Amino acid sequence: MCGRFTLTVSPEAILEQFDLPGGLEEYHPRYNVAPGQQVWAIVHDGEAKRIRQLHWGLVPFWAKDPKIGYRTFNARSETAAKKAAFREPMKHSRCLIVADGFLEWRVRSGKAKQPVRFRLKSREVYGFAGLWETWRGKDGTEMATCTILTTQPNEIVREVHDRMPVILPREAERLWLDPGVEDPGHLQGLLQPYPADEMYAYEVSPLIGNVRNDSAELLEELNSK
Repeated sequence: MCGRFTLTVSPEAILEQFDLPGGLEEYHPRYNVAPGQQVWAIVHDGEAKRIRQLHWGLVPFWAKDPKIGYRTFNARSETAAKKAAFREPMKHSRCLIVADGFLEWRVRSGKAKQPVRFRLKSREVYGFAGLWETWRGKDGTEMATCTILTTQPNEIVREVHDRMPVILPREAERLWLDPGVEDPGHLQGLLQPYPADEMYAYEVSPLIGNVRNDSAELLEELNSK
């Protein structure tokens, strides 16, 4: 699964990496992004790609209660195209969820758990393969929501967790966002573990376990690996 991630780069780095025009006036670095919060995502509106904010935790259009989003912040890439909550977004509304790292917890002796941050060696910002959906309540409420696709872990993540988010390489982003591609079978090959030799991991402060904490000190390196 992927239950926490980070986005600490400058807005200029995001715009340059994804070749986007304009600015990000509402943007600020995030050191502890959790489900239920707003995230930045790249979507395609049928004419061009653009960046917008989405609520992390996908709420299907047919859901009666938006609280379902607390159970759907991740989707297994192997089965998403067959699941009721993700079937239509896999065809029509894919996105890139912008990040520069993600976190998992290593189990220590007893009940202690140590958070570990995973990054690309290049330290570049990138996009998780995501799906998004607009939910409309009976009272007229609208929520634009999303989920992160996960896959089997690579060698470096496997030491800590049995799943990892799908990080799409630059050459795969265009196809993933292409609204003309509606057959998930054409996309399955993109949903692979990111190469372990292009990543590194290090331990960070246990204070990151509290979603209310969100400061740069949380990500200070405790033990490089």
